[in-house]
Amino acid sequence: MQKKAAVIGLGLIGGSIALAIKQEHPGVYITGTDVDEAQTKLAVSLNVIDEAAPGLQEAVKEADLIVLATPVATTENLLVQLAGMSLKSGAIVTDVGSTKTSICEQAEVLSGKQVHFIGGHPMAGSHKSGVHAARVRLFENAYYVLVPNGPGSSEKVGEIKEWLQGTQAKFIELSYEQHDMLTGVISHFPHIVASALVHQVKGMEDEQAWVTKLAAGGFRDITRIASASPEMWTDILLKNNDVMRQLMEDWKQQMSAIEQMLVLQDKQQIYQFFEHAKSYRDGLPAKKQGAIPAIYDLFVDVPDHPGVISDVTGILGRSGISIINIRILETREDIMGVLQLTFRTENDRRAGMQQLEKHDYESYIG
Repeated sequence: MQKKAAVIGLGLIGGSIALAIKQEHPGVYITGTDVDEAQTKLAVSLNVIDEAAPGLQEAVKEADLIVLATPVATTENLLVQLAGMSLKSGAIVTDVGSTKTSICEQAEVLSGKQVHFIGGHPMAGSHKSGVHAARVRLFENAYYVLVPNGPGSSEKVGEIKEWLQGTQAKFIELSYEQHDMLTGVISHFPHIVASALVHQVKGMEDEQAWVTKLAAGGFRDITRIASASPEMWTDILLKNNDVMRQLMEDWKQQMSAIEQMLVLQDKQQIYQFFEHAKSYRDGLPAKKQGAIPAIYDLFVDVPDHPGVISDVTGILGRSGISIINIRILETREDIMGVLQLTFRTENDRRAGMQQLEKHDYESYIG
């Protein structure tokens, strides 16, 4: 009998999961639906899914796997709807939410349905959105957290890994409490800090006119994550509320300790603060993906003359190397400008560097 999967929410993540399932399991029939009808139609035309379902019930009624690729609050509502529908016995229901506690607790409404809920969080993304940006390699080498939840779900972990094998992700199992604490400290809280730093700089604009110009370089880079979707991050922080407040308390204690070092002008303590941070940070894995997608930037010295940007992008294009962003830096030395190129993967960056150097462009990793 032909296996069937349903993907609810046909954006970047849902579309990429559908493509990964198709690649690994070409015999699987995938139905899908999205609140945006145009996205659903586009998913069919791009062969991301096999059939557009008119609604949730039609999409899931015969599905062996149901993927809820929607924002956390929407996923919670969908779980309630699923509880009132006819679902295939033994089916697996999973999600892709960035927080897990509220979703896993809500999933208890499925306890009498003879289905198995396994929470999921693929830790990968892109600056693009929508099903047109979906790609089969989006999750390659990224961590994909699985959260077994409810009776019998642990026995189904192997089955969902088989379903998602085409993602080429690294699967790890966590409890929902572990997941929310870990992602809180290494992903969610840094977004608060980055956004707070941006607010601090913005607040100085009226009195310090130069602040915007000086913030264009390194400050802009270290606060890059503050450019993420406000809607998404409002949802994430509210759903991970308890963890966020605990981390804020810890942060305030950390800042108070540093403030005291400055009051006392304690040179040794200040030095140790920076030295310990440097030592730990330098020891973190450099080439592995974590909760925050890695940034693969390459800086290229270019002469200031017409056509140089098209020359650089042409070299990369002819070699089949894609870039996802290009930026012209204001800082110059003598007559050289600097291009900041952002690649999707470390392999793309390395290949780009090699091709540019063959054409006498000096490039370096910042």
